[in-house]
Amino acid sequence: MLGTLRLPILIVAAGSASSGAGTNIAISAAAAAAGGYRHAREGRVNWRVVAWMAPPSIAGAVVGGLFADRLSERILFAGVAVILLWQGFDLALRPFVRAAEGKPRYSPAVVFGFAIGVVGGALGVILGTLRMPALLRVVRVDVKTAIGTNLVVGFLLGVAGFAAHAAELDVDWVLLPVGIAGALPGAWLGARATGYLSETFLRRAIGVVLIAVAVAFAVQAGLRS
Repeated sequence: MLGTLRLPILIVAAGSASSGAGTNIAISAAAAAAGGYRHAREGRVNWRVVAWMAPPSIAGAVVGGLFADRLSERILFAGVAVILLWQGFDLALRPFVRAAEGKPRYSPAVVFGFAIGVVGGALGVILGTLRMPALLRVVRVDVKTAIGTNLVVGFLLGVAGFAAHAAELDVDWVLLPVGIAGALPGAWLGARATGYLSETFLRRAIGVVLIAVAVAFAVQAGLRS
């Protein structure tokens, strides 16, 4: 979920916004694969939600990429910052209520998957930070399953985004293995730790992360012309 925080660093290191975005998407996909595999092994992935959410997410990313040049990046970044800030405080401070087990809502997974895909495609990120609150609040899966499911959807979306950037040669092949080498162990260890942490702690931790990413988006919005 931290690809957004990594993106500005890669853009500077790559010397190109498009190359930095393409490299970031590839690293995010690799990290999501490592974490998602661990979660899948331990039964923390809802594959029906993945099947409903991933295809519209990829379709939305394609649409967002096609119209990226026509949209105001400042408005997009600011809008995402507001949503993440609200969701972050909501998850961190709102009393914990366990989701109804075995009863996810699939139609919202399609709608939110597509909408988040459009925004992510326009910005050049996979936006797992936006999918998490949607999975928790709207699709209604439990925290641990939401984390695993989010990673699998992010992996599929990241592969599609990476393929598009690679076709346009918008990938820094020197930075890519360095970034993957750093991201894989962290994703694997994070997935392992999920099984030992309480849902209340995880929700609050996710809320704090969303607030931090919201600040990053707000800064980016301020830097856009």
